[in-house]
Amino acid sequence: MANDASYVIVGASLGGAKAAETLRAEGFDGPVTMIGSETELPYERPPLSKEYLRGKADRESIFTHPQDWYADSNIDLRMGTTATGIDRAAHQVTLSDGSSVSYAKLLLTTGSSPKQVSVPGHDLDRVLHLRTVGDSERIKAAISASSRIAVIGGGWIGLEVTAAAREAGVGVSVVETEELPLLNVLGREVAQVFADLHRKHGVDLRLGARAAEITGSGGRVSGVRLGDGSHVEADAVIVAIGITPNVELAEAAGLDVANGITVDAQLRSSDPDIYAAGDVASAFHPLLGKHIRVEHWANALNQPPAAARAMLGQAVSYDRVPYFFTDQYELGMEYSGYVDPRGYSEVVFRGDVPGLEFLAFWVADDGRVLAGMNVNIWDVNDKIQALVRAREPVDKAALRDPSVPLESLAAPGKT
Repeated sequence: MANDASYVIVGASLGGAKAAETLRAEGFDGPVTMIGSETELPYERPPLSKEYLRGKADRESIFTHPQDWYADSNIDLRMGTTATGIDRAAHQVTLSDGSSVSYAKLLLTTGSSPKQVSVPGHDLDRVLHLRTVGDSERIKAAISASSRIAVIGGGWIGLEVTAAAREAGVGVSVVETEELPLLNVLGREVAQVFADLHRKHGVDLRLGARAAEITGSGGRVSGVRLGDGSHVEADAVIVAIGITPNVELAEAAGLDVANGITVDAQLRSSDPDIYAAGDVASAFHPLLGKHIRVEHWANALNQPPAAARAMLGQAVSYDRVPYFFTDQYELGMEYSGYVDPRGYSEVVFRGDVPGLEFLAFWVADDGRVLAGMNVNIWDVNDKIQALVRAREPVDKAALRDPSVPLESLAAPGKT
C-alpha cells in the first residue's frame, strides 16, 4: 500500500512502538515518526517493578525492539524530544527543539505520570517514584543500600516494590490510607489475601494511615511521620499513590478530555485525524457499554495496534477484556475483567484460598461474572475471559465447584 501521507506517534514507549510495528505490518510504507521525551528506546514497564527490579532480567530484555529495528523499518524515532503543541488546523506537532512535524493522522500514546505526595519532606533525597527505567534503577540501588524502606501506597506498584525489597532482605513498612491494600481495586475479600500474604513475609502494614511528613536530616530521608503522630523509620521512601494521564497536550489542543483523552471504540478522539491509546485514553468499550481507562500492560500492548489499524481506515472496535497480572513472593496471578469499586454483589472462590491456589470471581447482582482472577492456577485465563465476555448469569454453586468445567458455564444461557 503506497502512501506518502505522514503518520505521527507522540509517545515512544511500548504502545507507540507497537503502533508503529502495526503500521508497517499492515503495509503502510509512508513516513512514520515517533516522538518520545525519554532518551531510552521504547520499552516495557512491567519488568520495572518485577523481574528487572529484582535483578532477574537484564536491561536489554525490557526493550520492545532492538535499535536497528527502527532504522530497518524506516521509522523516524526522535528520542529525547517532547511534543509541545498540536496545531489541528495546520496538522502539525511542534517539538521542544523548535521544529515541527506535519501529520495526516496523529496517535497520542503519551501515557501517565506518577502522582506526587504533597507533604513536607517530599523533595528529600531518596524519595522515589517508579515510572521509568531510570526510576527502577534508582529504587534498586536504594533497596541495596537500605536496611529499611517505607512505601507510601498499597496498590500494585507499591506492593510489587515491597515484595522485591523483602526478597532482598530489606524491612518494609507500607503506609496505606484504606483499611486494606488494593481495597478499591479488588474489594475486601481478595484484598485481605494480599494483606495476609505481605504480613506473612514480615511487612509492617500501616493501614488506615496517612503520611503527614517525610522526615529527614541533612537533606536525606529518615522516615515517615503518620497522621497519628507515630513515626516509621526508613532509609528510602517509595511513593506509589497512583498515576495521572498525560492529557496536557490534548487538552491544550482542544480535544475532549475526561479522565484521559476521550476516544470511541476505534480509539478516535473528538478530532477525526487524532487517535489515542494506552494509559492516556478513556475509550468507549463496546462490551461494557461505557468509557473506561485501563492502566495496565496488556492495554498498552493491544490497544495501540488497534488504533493504528483504525488510522489506516480499517474497521476496528476495541473490545478486549481488560487484563493484568502480578507476581509477589510465591503468588502469581492473572486478572481479567472490569469492576467499578464496590460495584459487585459478591466474590465467589473456587479452590484453596489459604494455600494460594484458587480462582476468584466478582459476580453482579444478576449472577453475571464481571471479572475473574486465577492465583497459581494456570492455563485458565482464556476460560475466565469467556465467562466475562458471555455476560450471562452463572449458577454460583457451579462456579465455586472445581469439578464443573469453566467452559461449560460460559455457554450463553447456561445457569
